[in-house]
Amino acid sequence: MKKIIPILFIIAALIITAAIAFGIKSTKTVDWEESFNEKSNKPYGVSIFYKELPTLFKNHKVRTVYHQPASYLLAHSEDSFGEHIAEGSFVIIGNSDYLEDDSVDELLHFADSGNTLFISDYYFAQKIHDTLNISVEYIENTKDSISYQSLKYLDIKNIAIDRNEGDNYFSKFDTVNHTVLGHSKIDYKHVNFIHVPFGEGNIYLHLEPKAFTNYNLLKEDRYKYAEGIISYLPENDVYFDSYTKIQTGYDGNVEKESNLSWFLEQLSFKWAWYTALIFGILFMIFNAKRRQRIIKIIKPLQNTSVAFVKTISNLYFETQDHKNLIDKKITYFLERVRTDFNMDTSVLNDDFIVKLASKTGKKKEDVKKLIDYINWLRTKNEFFEDNLIQLNKLIEAFYLK
Repeated sequence: MKKIIPILFIIAALIITAAIAFGIKSTKTVDWEESFNEKSNKPYGVSIFYKELPTLFKNHKVRTVYHQPASYLLAHSEDSFGEHIAEGSFVIIGNSDYLEDDSVDELLHFADSGNTLFISDYYFAQKIHDTLNISVEYIENTKDSISYQSLKYLDIKNIAIDRNEGDNYFSKFDTVNHTVLGHSKIDYKHVNFIHVPFGEGNIYLHLEPKAFTNYNLLKEDRYKYAEGIISYLPENDVYFDSYTKIQTGYDGNVEKESNLSWFLEQLSFKWAWYTALIFGILFMIFNAKRRQRIIKIIKPLQNTSVAFVKTISNLYFETQDHKNLIDKKITYFLERVRTDFNMDTSVLNDDFIVKLASKTGKKKEDVKKLIDYINWLRTKNEFFEDNLIQLNKLIEAFYLK
């Protein structure tokens, strides 16, 4: 052990020296990347706007959506498994190019049902252009890097947006049914903010997302422009589309997410974390040879079938291991379907539901409710007692004659 201590000191010295050298050589530069990340404090992050949303929409819930709108809005529609029915305003600031056709369909359906969709980006998904019959073009800023923003029906005019090489503007839209709400001006004035009535709801499209970034909200009185745009949204709940996306299906966790990435962006925190991690690994390696505590011998229970099953199930239930119980119940149910009805259970789709209902004589609606719930549970990462109880009720109802 005495020989190991000098080695540990040498390793520690090397780590500290490397950290100091790296810190001296690294020069902190401003990152002007337009991320529109609600967790970023960089100039073109939107953390200030994101933190002000609860103040702008007092007495209303502000939810952060980390999933594709298709999976999230579908889960929070009527007759689905979400905790509530999604109603209010869905807000997207930049990065809307990730939207696929199924997500666009859900967003349009959301607006058509009496809600509000707000997107501020340089361009939109092609399906939005085609559905709303709009076109967007780009004009280059040849004189300087400044464009001037104005809102038509509010006393907000000539708000400067600098570091702007050009502007996107609406070159085509329905001048009868669509309402012009704002303009941008470089060489001449052009439309960059419109309101589109859609079904029972509304869609607002804006083409200068930099207006909502930290840099512009903190400079002079530019915050008034962003504040004026948001004033068009109704007083209702807000669903803020997160920069970070979970590509898997909606699992019920919509607002909480780890923020470890912010710490790793800070040089001091990053080296402290890596140093602690390295010493932790070294501690485990050099203590692996230490004498292990005596393991108490526990007499095993008799392996009788009923008592054994009861003991194991109680163990899972008392330790709140709902996932294991749910997985086993689903596995056992599908095994019985394969054995009793000679059916392939690898794909649980509509054809499977129809065949199972036909072979069992059950109503298709009852079978669909059970299979849809199993498919939904398979997308979740976290389970609760209510999920286990609901699954058990559906399986028991299936076996009742």
